[in-house]
Amino acid sequence: MQFGSDNQTGASTQVLEMLTTANSDFTHGYGDDHWCRQAADDLKQLFSCDLEVFFVATGTAANSLALSCLAQPWETILCHHQAHIIQDESTAPEFFTGGARLTAISNQAGKLQTEHLKRYFRQLGEEPPHTPRTSALSITQANESGLVYTPDEIKALCTFAHNRKMHVHMDGARFANAVAALECSPADLTWKAGIDVLSLGATKCGAIAAEAVLFFNRDLAGSFIHRRKRSGHLVSKGRFFGAQFVGWLKDKHWLELAAHANRQAKNLEERLALFPSISLIWPREANELFVTMPERLVDFLHDSGAEFYQWPSHSLPRGIELKNNTSFVRLVNSFATTDEHIDRFCELIHTFESESRSD
Repeated sequence: MQFGSDNQTGASTQVLEMLTTANSDFTHGYGDDHWCRQAADDLKQLFSCDLEVFFVATGTAANSLALSCLAQPWETILCHHQAHIIQDESTAPEFFTGGARLTAISNQAGKLQTEHLKRYFRQLGEEPPHTPRTSALSITQANESGLVYTPDEIKALCTFAHNRKMHVHMDGARFANAVAALECSPADLTWKAGIDVLSLGATKCGAIAAEAVLFFNRDLAGSFIHRRKRSGHLVSKGRFFGAQFVGWLKDKHWLELAAHANRQAKNLEERLALFPSISLIWPREANELFVTMPERLVDFLHDSGAEFYQWPSHSLPRGIELKNNTSFVRLVNSFATTDEHIDRFCELIHTFESESRSD
């Protein structure tokens, strides 16, 4: 019963088979191979545009290196206060950018909106050179509350940012889940809406370790090869990144994996709605659920072998406060989540509630 993270899964069979095939031959190193070229071509076809593609092993590297191309050390990057880049990547973005500041836009609406950005700039009182220049906006798709940005929402944010001469980065660690949820094209969620650069993650959705940085604004990509090398993220056997993406993208496999995770989250959501002790906090839009439950139930589930994380209360929506002896938790579904996992999880909750009533 693994609902802790989609990082806790293994890799899909199709991705592993492609890795085995790539392992059976010799080829050039450092990404100068037919696997990486094929993966790049596949991504260009998927996004229906010409773009620059670079492969790295981790999401932190993808995000931080991408942002380093968008911000100078004396500039600032805006993001939601729950964004992974500001909450869970230590000071890697600041390190890779040479000191550019991450500025959190606080709101309890779950997603950034143009009104939040307007309020920030009204309060900033820009006085160069005393206040830092704002050079970029970063949004997460699907985001840290399990919500997805629609094409229109992305376009509104990008238009606002571009009008202020800012570039826009998208953290797409769960981009596949967002595409599957919205049933629109990857292009509609990125360059057609104004996104300049995307960190596309395959790791959470069926790969072992495979992230791609996609520059739709190719003028921004010029220094990336040097930044990647300098930071130690140019892998000598880069073909294994390419092979993972080739296997992941083949026959829309990536979308099938993401759709399965989303369906299982919907299944779990419907099942949990039947239990009085559990309340859904954010609407389920992709593969994550955020709920409140009694602390005793959390302990009971953990003791029974269920894996999931308690979540910080500052992530709660406006107007919702935790009651005494109640926990806020995140439940993540993946391509490997089975009906049996959900059945067993719900059986345990039923047992807990039955025993609590008898007490």
